[in-house]
Formats: sequence, C-alpha cells, structure tokens
Amino acid sequence: MGQAKEEALELIRRLPDDVTTSTIMEELFFKQQVEQGLEDVAAGRVMTHEELKERMARWRKSTGR
Repeated sequence: MGQAKEEALELIRRLPDDVTTSTIMEELFFKQQVEQGLEDVAAGRVMTHEELKERMARWRKSTGR
C-alpha cells in the first residue's frame, strides 16, 4: 500500500467512531496543507513578517477595508 494511503487510513483510524465524512475530509485537507507548507519552507518559499504585513495591507486596501 502506498505511503499516502496508509497515512490517510491511520489518520481516519484515530478519529472517533461517530466522525462525519465532512470532518474526515477537513482533517485530510488540513494534513495536506500542513505538508505543503513544510515543503514550501524546506524549498525556501517563505516570506518575512514584514513582507506578509505589506501584502496584507495591500490586500485590505484593494478590498476597501
């Protein structure tokens, strides 16, 4: 069995028996997003706190906030 499938099954096994399909999907999506973030960090795809603040300020201005 592939590693990704085995990890997904293990995640599902740790959830309570009365878990909903929606919650399972949310947990799998969260796991995928965390893994992607860690890959981004390892590859140097990061920004400083100042860069993020500037980007958020531009976004807020563009939405009229």
